[in-house]
Amino acid sequence: MAVEPDRWGVVYNPKAGSRKAQKRWKAIRDYMDSRGVRYDYVHSEGFGSVERLTRTMANNGYRTIVVVGGDGAINDALNGLMTSDVEDKHEIAVGIIPNGIGNDYAKYWGLDSDDYKGAVEVLINRRLRKVDVGVFSYYDGKTHQTRYFLNALYIGLGARIVLITNEPRRFWGIPLLSYLSSLFLVAFERKLYRMHLKVNDEHIRGRLMAVAIGSGRGYGLTPSAVPYNGWLDVSLVYRPQLRELISGLWMLQQGRLLNHKTVKPYRTRHVKILRAQNAEISLDGRIWFDRHFPIDITIAPEALTLIIPN
Repeated sequence: MAVEPDRWGVVYNPKAGSRKAQKRWKAIRDYMDSRGVRYDYVHSEGFGSVERLTRTMANNGYRTIVVVGGDGAINDALNGLMTSDVEDKHEIAVGIIPNGIGNDYAKYWGLDSDDYKGAVEVLINRRLRKVDVGVFSYYDGKTHQTRYFLNALYIGLGARIVLITNEPRRFWGIPLLSYLSSLFLVAFERKLYRMHLKVNDEHIRGRLMAVAIGSGRGYGLTPSAVPYNGWLDVSLVYRPQLRELISGLWMLQQGRLLNHKTVKPYRTRHVKILRAQNAEISLDGRIWFDRHFPIDITIAPEALTLIIPN
């Protein structure tokens, strides 16, 4: 399939819980048309389709792929691109029009979920930046499996919030209220998980409330992470007392979580997860259900070409 070099391949992932999804998508298309953008688009149809559609677009010759969606959709698109047949993945530039429940990665780059026109202008200006990609690999007993992430991987508290947030959202359809209520409910459980990790040749064993491993800021759990420095930031969260929990939630919102005394930060290029008993694990908001250990978390420096604001 011959595709013009300037034609975008757009993957639209409807915003979960929104009654205005089709209206917003029409507005985005109308604005791209008004700016003379040449594009083809496909509409995702359920979990896994964004990954498949992105892979198909990459294999069919599109060299600009735009994801209209949130962190989960971006993660799916990343995995579709990284598993495509394209030999030089850097040839493909990935752009984002935020449109999801969670838009943390887009916010890092200054993209506002309420400003789709601004996001389209960023894509038209086409400023490119190579960014790092997190690599999540394990052996499932038959073959070696690999998944990729851009923002952060969560074990325990962070992943549990992702899991619970998906439930009330179906009824309320209010993303912020769903997230805050889930954070309140899960945090006050102060549930601990038996874990064994290896970070920078240090073995860490014990009961932890949460682990965050981020190339991005990870909703405040890895606030100092930089997605182009070739490192992973790791935050280990131990069980706080009630007063410490309240101050910790405030510091999380202020981007100062690493100053909390129950949080121990690391910076590394490799984390091995040897055990995480009964703890949920998520990558960029996608829950990982295939539980096999050990898991190796590494970083692929500048593995993705991203379109970013000036």
